[in-house]
Amino acid sequence: MPTQEDQITTKMGKFTLRFRPYTLEMKHVFTVASFSRSTTPVVLTELEYDGVVGYGEASMPPYLGESQESVTHFLNKIDLSGFNSPFDTEEILHYIDNIQEQNTAAKACIDIALHDLLGKLMGQPFYKIWGLNPNLIPPTSFTIGIDTEETIRKKVAEADQFKILKVKLGLDTDKMIINTIRSITDVPLCADVNQGWKNKEQALEMTHWLAEQNVVFLEQPMPKDQIDDMAWLTERSPIPTIADEGCQRHSDIICLKDVYTGINIKLMKCTGMREAKKMAELARALDMKVMLGCMTETSCAISAAAQLAPLVDWADLDGALLISNDVFDGMKVLDGECQLPDRAGIGIHPLFTNT
Repeated sequence: MPTQEDQITTKMGKFTLRFRPYTLEMKHVFTVASFSRSTTPVVLTELEYDGVVGYGEASMPPYLGESQESVTHFLNKIDLSGFNSPFDTEEILHYIDNIQEQNTAAKACIDIALHDLLGKLMGQPFYKIWGLNPNLIPPTSFTIGIDTEETIRKKVAEADQFKILKVKLGLDTDKMIINTIRSITDVPLCADVNQGWKNKEQALEMTHWLAEQNVVFLEQPMPKDQIDDMAWLTERSPIPTIADEGCQRHSDIICLKDVYTGINIKLMKCTGMREAKKMAELARALDMKVMLGCMTETSCAISAAAQLAPLVDWADLDGALLISNDVFDGMKVLDGECQLPDRAGIGIHPLFTNT
């Protein structure tokens, strides 16, 4: 549980900002093409106005280049005393975004807390404020990391409720992993290579093999800076290609239209809910596919992302299911389907008390 000893509290006019570091413990060691980890550092945030508290979260997987220290440093720079109301949303988030470049996860934890606060002040869940139908949320995938054949079998057995599985690839064990899963289940798969394939001809060969294994799309197969190779692969691939590391923010999308089939939006990459919704709308306008993903997160950030899930083609919102020490009650997954609670804001209750 978060401890009060770690908490930093700053009063800024009508606003009070509180934040504290917290470490998420993984149920299994999580391995992708470039690293393994058993924990994820996060910073939990509270934004209070007129006695109402909104909750936020910054999650820092290694590739974002952020840490609890960098997030804390960023949050200490924030001064909201110049704003009289949380309904000055555009102005507040514009100010937050311009404090310092990068730091997208740090910015996201303020954005999420602000949206949670706004929804509570309005007495409505944010999906209702946005006019979205939760019945349109696609089934969420569940992630199977790179591992031994024995552990993969165990993970797949534990994920028997899910209608689609996300498989991490990118090493020389790719076919073993797929074959192991296919020996157990025939559910559709999506494959995330995390930039692990470097040769476009070999990548194309793999796309055809994966299509035969009922892999429905391929996430970030090649390094994000191999733009020409990615465009070549996308043009020839029998399955859609989705930009993850290759698409961070709204300004990236236009240049990616003919490079990938679609984009993967994550709150921690794009600074939060406000920009994520704009990204989904722009991608749709460009006739691109939209995936909504996550990092390893508590139910706070997962529930925030789920508010805009009715807008997307594919959802990968399993981050809170991968950890053993969640500190929020929020979105649930039942038979592979995302269930949004009818609660104001982002729909969460903290499992800790502020005393």
